[in-house]
This record gives sequence, C-alpha cells and structure tokens, in this order.
Amino acid sequence: MERLAAEFLYTLDRPGPLRNGFIEYDSDGTVTSTGECDPSKEKVFFKGALVPGFVNSHCHVELSYMWKLFRKGTGMAGFIDQINALRDTKPLEEKVDDIRHWMDLMWRRGVSAMADISNCDDSFAVKMDSPMYTRTFLEVFGTEPEDCGSVMEGVLKLKSKAADSGLDATPTPHACYTMSPELLTAVSREGLKTGFLSFHSEETPEEEEMIRRGSGPMWENRKAAGMSVPPVTGQSSLMYFLDRLKEAHPAPYDENILLVHEVCMDQQGIDAVKKVMNHPFVALCPCSNIFIHNALPPVELMRDNGLKLTVGTDSLSSNDDLDMVRELYCLQSHFKDIELDELLRWACLNGAEFLGKEKELGSFAIGRKPGIVLLENIAPDGSLTEKSSSRRII
Repeated sequence: MERLAAEFLYTLDRPGPLRNGFIEYDSDGTVTSTGECDPSKEKVFFKGALVPGFVNSHCHVELSYMWKLFRKGTGMAGFIDQINALRDTKPLEEKVDDIRHWMDLMWRRGVSAMADISNCDDSFAVKMDSPMYTRTFLEVFGTEPEDCGSVMEGVLKLKSKAADSGLDATPTPHACYTMSPELLTAVSREGLKTGFLSFHSEETPEEEEMIRRGSGPMWENRKAAGMSVPPVTGQSSLMYFLDRLKEAHPAPYDENILLVHEVCMDQQGIDAVKKVMNHPFVALCPCSNIFIHNALPPVELMRDNGLKLTVGTDSLSSNDDLDMVRELYCLQSHFKDIELDELLRWACLNGAEFLGKEKELGSFAIGRKPGIVLLENIAPDGSLTEKSSSRRII
C-alpha cells in the first residue's frame, strides 16, 4: 500500500475538499482509503491539492500540427477559412509526432481519459500506445445529399479500422452547417448504436444567424463555395439537431449525448433537450470560445437547469494549449461563484460519466483507479491562480 497527502484532497465522491487529506492506494493505483491527516506525521505531504485524473471531454488531437498557425478573434467564418487553408500542410510523419507530443503532455499533466474527434486515422497508432483511455468520435462532413451514402461507407470503414486497433469509436456528426439533413440523421443513427454521440452546437452567433435567418458570414461563405446550405428553420441549430435526431430513432434517448460548446444555448433549448434526452452532457471549451469569437456559454443558466457539464480543450487550431487547468482557471475567472470542487467535478467525474467510465475514473471513491494529479501554485484558500499547473503523480 502507498500513501500520499496534501494541503487539499478532492475526492469528488463527497462535498468539498478535505483539508490536510491523505489517499492510500495499492500497487496498480486502485484507491483503498482517503481521510484527514496530521501533516507532521506524513511521509509524503504535498503543498497544493491532490485531485483525480482529468477527463478531456472534447479534443481534436489530430489537429495538433496546427498549433500557433491561427489568428484569433476572426469569428467562425474566419476560423473556417483558416482551417480550410491550413489543413494537411504537414506530412503525416510530422503530424503523428505532434499528436504523440501533445498526448504525452496531456498524460503527464494528468489527463486520464479523452473524448477525441477524428476525421481520419492519423491518431490511431498513438492512441493504441498511450496509457490514456480514449473514445474516438469519427466525425463526418458532407453538405450534398447525394454524397450521404459514400460518406457513410467511409466512416464505417474507419470505425472498423479503429476496432481493429483496439479503440472504442463512434461515428458522429460535426455540425448543422457542414452536413446535409440526410447525412446528419444517418450518422447520428450509427453513433447512437454505440451508446454515444457528440455534436458541435450553437458555437457562435454566426451559426445561429445562418440557420435562423439564412444570412451572415457563414451563410455567405457556404454560398460562395458552391456548397448547399442548411435549411433555414427560424430556430436554433440545437433545435434543428433535435429534429434530425428524431429521424434516427424516436425519443427518448437513453444514450450519452454530448453537446459541444452551446455558447448560444437558451432556456427553450435546455427545456427541449431535457424533454427528450435522459443523459445529456455539455462540453465547455472556454479558451477555444474566447480564441475564436471572445464569448462564453451561459454557464449559470446551464447549472440552474441541472445540465451535466464537462470540460474540454478543443484543438490547437482554436487554442494556445491543451491544458485542463487553464480551462478551469478561465471558468473560475469568469464565473467567480463556482467553487473549485464543482469545477473539478465537471473536469473529472462528469467527463468520466459521459464516457461510461465513472466506475473506474473521475473520483477517489474506494475501488476507483483514476490516477492521482497534483495541482500546484494554488491560492491559500485552494482556488486556482494564473500560475496554477498540474502534474501526474501516478
């Protein structure tokens, strides 16, 4: 049996932190005991906080080669222009090296599991070799209805390749504006068969203007490129998604469905989600939202309505780092009433629950094996600071 102790211990299976807390665990990292301690009697006592391993609930690790290439504050239309211009600008070998670097760094910083978006198999070999658990969401695009069949054939072949690599994988839609209605329903149907789904939704006001009114920069970009545009519904992209989901199979949905970003979510959307989804989750990616269009989701509204919030980093095309502590500090800075204990529940326990791994990851409950992470450079009251960082202990 091994034992560690720290100024703060966040078990996440009980309210609040333990001040001067210890954790005991066996040789494979399984938690056997937690409690309060006398620091003077501890063999190993850390300054800082011990927390369970993080779950990055939304990442595009295959885009790591795009680090530092993007201009900030361009809005979604400008961001899409950049990603189209910069995609595949490095050879595969360099891409894989970048993926490996960032996955290793995330692991060392304490990420134990990740819900990762993939458009190809570039990341598969690295994921196979990583100690991090991943569920790969195989994201598809296709604005032309006649391409639906070939796109679905391609993603099912990619799913088979992921399975051959020993990876859990789920076909998943991207967003309302990059898919025909037929493709959105078809890939959602396949994803739901796995018990999971992820969907970029209500990320920017530009997206909402496009689908509500058929106008704005994203609408004009699509038209200029000669692509079909989504139907103008007069409602939000989230409501449109729910309508297409009904064509995949009737509500209610017992699957774990992750709504990513939701910067423009309102009460109507929340009510609609709760009416049809038994297990809805929202992935907050605050640093990415600020990077692209300097806005944040209505976190207080989401909390008030009891939505299960998780935390993701998004990609290095829309972020300066893949650092979960930086995301938590961003949330703490903008939503000052939220305690670190709650933020950690989002970043650890809720993420594990979304991935169906809450019996292993996400908390220091007895019998769990989440990894042990040290938060350093925290404030005397236990809150995060601009200098806070994390490192894996086990």
